[in-house]
Amino acid sequence: MKADDHGGSVLLERYAQVAGSEVIHHLEQLVEPLKGAKVVHVNSTREGGGVAEILQKLIPLKRALGIDASWEVISGNPEFYQCTKAFHNGLQGTGSPVSRQLLDAYEKVNAANAEELRATLEAADFVVIHDPQPAPLLSHCPGRRGRWLWRCHIDASHPYRAVWKYLRGWVSDYDASIFSIPEFAQPLPHPQYIVAPSIDPLSEKNRELPEDDLQAVRERFQIDPELPMILQVSRYDRFKDPLGVVQACQLAAKLTPLQLVLAGGGASDDPEGEAVLEEVHQAVAGDPRIRVLLLPADAHHTINALQRVADIVLQKSIREGFGLTVSEAMWKAKPVIGGDTGGIRLQVFDHYTGFLVRSPEGAALRIRYLLHRRELLREMGQRARRFVGENFLITRHLREYLAMFLSLRNGTRGRMELF
Repeated sequence: MKADDHGGSVLLERYAQVAGSEVIHHLEQLVEPLKGAKVVHVNSTREGGGVAEILQKLIPLKRALGIDASWEVISGNPEFYQCTKAFHNGLQGTGSPVSRQLLDAYEKVNAANAEELRATLEAADFVVIHDPQPAPLLSHCPGRRGRWLWRCHIDASHPYRAVWKYLRGWVSDYDASIFSIPEFAQPLPHPQYIVAPSIDPLSEKNRELPEDDLQAVRERFQIDPELPMILQVSRYDRFKDPLGVVQACQLAAKLTPLQLVLAGGGASDDPEGEAVLEEVHQAVAGDPRIRVLLLPADAHHTINALQRVADIVLQKSIREGFGLTVSEAMWKAKPVIGGDTGGIRLQVFDHYTGFLVRSPEGAALRIRYLLHRRELLREMGQRARRFVGENFLITRHLREYLAMFLSLRNGTRGRMELF
């Protein structure tokens, strides 16, 4: 389905009001040779996680510019998701051997999905396959006519060797691959592009909210307006280190009164979320200063309000592909204390837009430091918002995709860093 001309113009005008008319004009110039091109994105979940959030906004914006963009989602069984979770962990360096039984399930699921999607994928000018879940689809489309790109959103800087060797066998035949930062890229026999993710300033999660909405979320979750609030928004995933967040805030609270809200949910392609959530509940053990929220995938308005109510936002990941919640919080003028890893380093400039930490003790120290320096906290938050506006909005993301498509169509070789 394509956006009509009027609807597309209205959408572009809304983005021009936030990003600037010159930014939209640049996109319109860049897209001209690509008008009518058929672009298909494929991932494994329509809700939950940063990839789905990006695609929900990127597809309509591409259509508004005249690209025939669509989004397909593959489906799988429990063994498939168990296998792909092992891939995810392995790419982030904590893997173990994956059984042949799980690999067979992974390959069978992709073969079955390819039967349903083949006609769509083979007819596309560009196919973007997101992460390991649908990687084998390329091998099932011998009649393809377009360019295929493998988009890795994961911190693959130090992958578990056996997992990467297996996945490399599927992704080597792609026309190009895309990573979020240079450190994540792995040797592959095709061009590699560096494209950082982005947030949508017009989405329900990032648009401005009235004070009544903020007050409503305080009342709903019994947030004390007189007590500093620390927030982490993330899936309940061990790499997001929610247990470390609890420990950090309990340490900080020994000297500085505060409250912590852990707000998150799961993703349909992550089978470990329930176990991690149970571990968090056990760590909190009825601490009245800590609220653990399990939110649905569409709780965007609630997350927006929580981020705006917070004094400080944490993203204390121990491995992180990018961490969209960091840019989301910074866009709301909040300083972020983030794990010194992966894509968080692209967003948090230590002592400028927030702090980078490597331990719960370090996070506790920075929490106390900011809560006792309110003017610095506000200044850091304003710098954070400006930095996101200049670097991590969806209009920049789309510009880099368009430039990448043009370079592939024109036969550019070698790595091209689009950041």
